[in-house]
Amino acid sequence: MKHLVKLSGTLLLCGALVAGFSSCSDDNGDNNGSSEKKEQMQSILKQYVEGTVYSTYSKLADATGTLYEELKAAKNKMVNDPSSLTQADLDQICETFKTARAYYEESEAFLFGAASDFGIDPHIDTWPLDVSTLAGQLTNKNHLERMSGDDDDAIAFAGGSLGQELLGFHGIEFIIFRNGKNRTVSDMMSEETDEAFTSIGAHVTGKEELIYATAVAGDLRDKCWQLEVSWNEDAPAAHKQRVADLELPSSVVGNGWSYGKNMLEASKAGSTYATVQETMVTILQAGCENIADEVANTKIGNPYGNGKEPDPNYIESPYSERSFIDFKDNLISIQNSLYGGRSESRSETNSIMNYLQKHNYANADKLATDLNAAIAALENCQNKLKGGFVNNTKDPLVGVAQKAVQTLDEDLTNAANWFAMQ
Repeated sequence: MKHLVKLSGTLLLCGALVAGFSSCSDDNGDNNGSSEKKEQMQSILKQYVEGTVYSTYSKLADATGTLYEELKAAKNKMVNDPSSLTQADLDQICETFKTARAYYEESEAFLFGAASDFGIDPHIDTWPLDVSTLAGQLTNKNHLERMSGDDDDAIAFAGGSLGQELLGFHGIEFIIFRNGKNRTVSDMMSEETDEAFTSIGAHVTGKEELIYATAVAGDLRDKCWQLEVSWNEDAPAAHKQRVADLELPSSVVGNGWSYGKNMLEASKAGSTYATVQETMVTILQAGCENIADEVANTKIGNPYGNGKEPDPNYIESPYSERSFIDFKDNLISIQNSLYGGRSESRSETNSIMNYLQKHNYANADKLATDLNAAIAALENCQNKLKGGFVNNTKDPLVGVAQKAVQTLDEDLTNAANWFAMQ
């Protein structure tokens, strides 16, 4: 099961680094260093918040909203006229899922914000899916009735009663993918054949599976809208209203600001960030390094072995067989954080990488090279290991990719340490 224990430890380390800022700054008493450096970091921060975080969460919010609407339409077809469901309907749902999934994985370099504070990440992205419990839930007539009712009631029941092992991306993934392929209309017209279902004599239909997936997708949408609204106070009004109606928390504890404003106001009265410099360390250590560590030592490490007994069940995205793509997208989230935004909203001039190079950080080129090497190693696994990670957990190419990401992890820690001493 996914957990965020590493994150809290990382934040403690960031705090220790930040505690030493004042002794490392210029003699003029400015804890941010020279005014020129502070201005550069403020420009980096603005581009990071707007070009990386806002942009990614906006796309995620839109994609999960679309996913819910498409699943609801498919569910309604199955309920009202099963013969009207087409393969094109299912294929479109799968494509939308993959789009939404990519945006979420590309957000994991900033889990230090609302995603962790409000427990959103474990709520929507815990694995492995508890398929045995799911089989029981889908044979529970009362629970199915609750998920079949009014849209908002169905979503509320799923989000509040199913538990994180049955929610989010991986619950939906199980319903719409199997063995790396899109489920078919024929699958949906038949009973579920997974062993966890057949072993207990669970007679579950595609209609019932789509009822479940739709309710879970509504909860997923709401949580992703909560992420967007929590960071960006200029999020769409409909998203803000939905979050308000559900009474979901969406502001920084202590000042009531959005997470974006809290970061952009670093060093000013009210912000939880004492210095702009602190935000740079947070981005690198609590954000980028945290997800690099998780990819190398948990997502890859647990199934591969990681120096201990491997856990073959600890596979992210096994039903779509997109684990290597997930891992690569996690590194893309690091790339976007370091290089000044997503590719369509990037400004490398106002980026952490540019700052490292401009101020002669000795290992700037190594960080850039190792990031590219880690992405390439995962792409190599994706291209050469047919059947995904779930069918290739012990392949030597996986070990090569793990070492590449571990090297990147070390680079990010070193860069954070360097920033803390500026």
